[in-house]
Amino acid sequence: MKVSSLSARQILDSRGQWTVEVALTLQNGVRATASVPQGKSTGATEARALPAAMAVRNIKSVIATRIIHKDFLDQAALDEFLVRLDGTKAKSRLGANAILAVSIAFLRATARTKKVPLWKHIRDVYGIWVDPTTTTLHPRLFMNVVNGGLHAGNNLHFQEYLVIPRVRTFAESVDVGTKIYHALGAALARAKGHGAANLGDEGGFAPNFKDDLEPFRMIHAAAKKLKLDKKIDLGIDAAATDIKGMTRARLNNLYKKLIKEYAPLYIEDPFSENDFKNFAAITAANAGAGAGVKSKLWIAGDDLTTTNTDRMALAHAKKSVNAIIIKPNQIGSVTEALNAVRLAREYGWAVVVSHRSGETNDDFIADFAYGVAADGFKLGAPARGERVAKYNRLLEIEEGK
Repeated sequence: MKVSSLSARQILDSRGQWTVEVALTLQNGVRATASVPQGKSTGATEARALPAAMAVRNIKSVIATRIIHKDFLDQAALDEFLVRLDGTKAKSRLGANAILAVSIAFLRATARTKKVPLWKHIRDVYGIWVDPTTTTLHPRLFMNVVNGGLHAGNNLHFQEYLVIPRVRTFAESVDVGTKIYHALGAALARAKGHGAANLGDEGGFAPNFKDDLEPFRMIHAAAKKLKLDKKIDLGIDAAATDIKGMTRARLNNLYKKLIKEYAPLYIEDPFSENDFKNFAAITAANAGAGAGVKSKLWIAGDDLTTTNTDRMALAHAKKSVNAIIIKPNQIGSVTEALNAVRLAREYGWAVVVSHRSGETNDDFIADFAYGVAADGFKLGAPARGERVAKYNRLLEIEEGK
């Protein structure tokens, strides 16, 4: 696959901040674009994203001059070339955002060359085979219905409150999740005033609450009223690295109360990003006999692991988690993100693919989640165009497109 042209420009993300978009054309005339998201709650060991203007300049002046007219055997060859071209561990020379944008555009262009859906091409690159005679594998939907922490201007310590439908298809998941989401919005408006239905960064409701568990009380009440409470699990992204003014002991007590009262399926980043010991303690105390998706409670690393295989190996050695968040922009290339998924599978961890809080309308991450047969997919609330684009793409994939 030879690249014949590569251009880049700045575009706005969902928070009105500049990010990167590229357009790549192969020698066969196939063209593809890609844009990259940005996180607000970021782990210290994530690959480094440069300011968008600098990343665009690097794409035009460095990457384009080195890859145009160069023949790449496959996705891994391109990504390895880009990583070597950067030459730094954190991708701080060219920028992880610059590298990932080019990586995704090349992936999309090669899928179009093969005339296959992007998810199918990802599955081929990853090396997973799914028996077409069996039920189609699809990620469970992790719908963010209440925003807190750095994603909202309210008093909640926890960043995301998640509804996780327990149904057969993605379309059913969307139906169950959106019904609860809209019922919750109406309940919040009645209880707290119309301003309570205002939205946070990821489309979840973002009013002030009495305490950090009140959102669960209201979510459960809304689901029960709809007779959907038996069709869902609950979860949170605590994003504890960013929690201020709460001791580890108080956090522990809050998790114990949460687990006792609501039996959540999922807790992400319950402690700060280097607290492998307390991650291990909560995992050992609550996972039950099963591993990964069979565990009673998934304890997921995000800031702890940052889609980085070195951090993952450390977490595995310390038995800190039984699940992991996969975010391609945390590591900077498609191949490295796929390698992280492979390693997570070796460890028996549940895999949850995730968007970022500063998103674009690019729906690549939906194809990625489906392509690697992720166990879960976080893509925000069913509101705001950049989130809905991912919902609609997964619905399309489920229809065979």
